[in-house]
Amino acid sequence: MEFGMRVARTACAAAGVLIIFFIASTRQAQAQGSATQLAKTASPELVGQLTKALSVTPAQASGGAGALFGLAKSRLSAADFGKVAACVPGISGLIKSAPSASPAEGASGLAGLESSLPGGLGGAASVAESFHKLGLSPEMAAKFVPVLTKFVQTKGGASTASLLENALKLHP
Repeated sequence: MEFGMRVARTACAAAGVLIIFFIASTRQAQAQGSATQLAKTASPELVGQLTKALSVTPAQASGGAGALFGLAKSRLSAADFGKVAACVPGISGLIKSAPSASPAEGASGLAGLESSLPGGLGGAASVAESFHKLGLSPEMAAKFVPVLTKFVQTKGGASTASLLENALKLHP
């Protein structure tokens, strides 16, 4: 009788572990699916240009562009960012597709210092962390900038592209 109870408890515990594993796997698949869906729907023209020019996946293109547009948004006035945003259909979707940077996981421990450092070095650390989470090197961010700037220039002119380019520079 006692042996049967142990077997029943072990079976219940194993079933519980399997259920937890299944739920966690399902949530992870849903999160990946929504990131992939965002990559497909957020500015498909720009995502296509990035994937072609930089040999990255649509999710990497969307997330990387989103991280950089998020940095630009934090550095530009609302009016200036509005000019940039008007040139990029689905820019909010791009920004949402960027992996979030967390102070606890900050690149070189700088992500949480974004607002306190002159020139936005903390913003650069957040972008580096986002690129890392996307499986891209931080150096890839520099390769994204000309593609984003050219896209904005085509859609909104040189002055708007200049706003974006200056916002994405690391100021000493």
